Amino acid sequence: MTHTIQPSNPETTSAPDATDVPGTGSAPAGPGASVAGASVTGAVNRAEAAVPAALKRRVPKYSDLAPLMQFKKPEFSRAAKLQRASTIWELRDMAKRRTPQAPFDYTDGAAEAEITLRRAREAFLDIEFRPGILRNVSSIDLSTDILGKPSRLPVGIAPTGFTRMMQSEGEYAGSQAAEAAGIPYTLSTMGTASIEDVAEAAPNGRNWFQLYLWTDRDRSLELIERAARAGNDTLMVTVDTAVAGARLRDVRNGMTIPPALTLKTVLDASYRPAWWFNFLTHEPLTFASLSRYTGTVADLINSMFDPTLTFEDLDWLRETWKGKLVVKGIQTVDDARKVVDHGADGVVLSNHGGRQLDRAPIPFHLLPEVKEAFTKDNSGAAIMLDTGIMSGADIIAALALGADFTLIGRAYLYGLMAGGRAGVDRAIQILEKDMARTMALLGVSKLSELTPDHVRILGK
Repeated sequence: MTHTIQPSNPETTSAPDATDVPGTGSAPAGPGASVAGASVTGAVNRAEAAVPAALKRRVPKYSDLAPLMQFKKPEFSRAAKLQRASTIWELRDMAKRRTPQAPFDYTDGAAEAEITLRRAREAFLDIEFRPGILRNVSSIDLSTDILGKPSRLPVGIAPTGFTRMMQSEGEYAGSQAAEAAGIPYTLSTMGTASIEDVAEAAPNGRNWFQLYLWTDRDRSLELIERAARAGNDTLMVTVDTAVAGARLRDVRNGMTIPPALTLKTVLDASYRPAWWFNFLTHEPLTFASLSRYTGTVADLINSMFDPTLTFEDLDWLRETWKGKLVVKGIQTVDDARKVVDHGADGVVLSNHGGRQLDRAPIPFHLLPEVKEAFTKDNSGAAIMLDTGIMSGADIIAALALGADFTLIGRAYLYGLMAGGRAGVDRAIQILEKDMARTMALLGVSKLSELTPDHVRILGK
């Protein structure tokens, strides 16, 4: 049986007594002013009585104030500052304050007008998440499998060159942080630590090696053999560097390898003495794949990299390398299909972080098309994606639209420059927390539950 309860109206008051209303026949005799004054006083008293005790003003007691005066001791250590960073952007701000302009701009910048980088980041902003409600998200599982092995998170560290130039711990910090997080680490051919040293620094990590094919094939073969002996299970060949991109920040900064001590850099050093102290008191920059080099990055690329590469070279790599083979720098659907036909186990949709061709295709926009093509081909090749990722929400959006895995470059380098190994750890922690929160708010508890229905690209 249903009971209907009529709500009361708290604003409704009973009509006042006639004796309280001035001018009525029953009002007491006397001057009108006295009657009015008594009536107003009574109304005020009733109003005061209606005010809850908690809203009446009083002089605060010390016992009330004491719990509010718990002043936290200020902390100025680097570790405390890193913990206060809640976003990758905040780590970037810290990195900029701590790092000389030339190496910071080398990391932060892109080619020409930097349109590609800006568009790549905007692509992740120009989406709308579509959450599901009333799902059990008390436990979030971010683990996945990539190229036949598990990863605790759906993100790995991308190959980055000259990393010890950005901060003295360089590749050692990146590989050890990845090992601790249970995710893959990719050493670049242009890395400033050797294949063997990185394997020794992170012996229990999952180490991959990124290869640039040199004009000297014997040199390339030597690198492949060293990577295999060091336990790298995946070879990632980069194919978007036929020539060097026009990285204008580097040109303006007079960027060289190693950094040159000019009047400008000396003045810059006065604001960032810790960086220069670390740089000058550690082993000079050496490379994973070549002896010491002096000159500009562009000159190095143009003199060493092979602009004659074809799919036949990919066939040679497939025959030579017995582990997993991934091709990085895919920017069209047709090329994604072709490299799989030539033996690739996976592709990385990437425009080199916007550092090669400006106005290049945006990997996040290309992703749904490649996923559709691979599905039609019944291809089991892995789809990975980099460029523009600055939050865990970006990663979740990419996974929802079809990526199997993602890679971060700048995002972890900002952490490295902000605080060495601890900064890389913090960058991974920020992304992990972002991912878990985004998953919960979308109403999914594991990555396999993500679908394209969870993301809408605005304007489409």
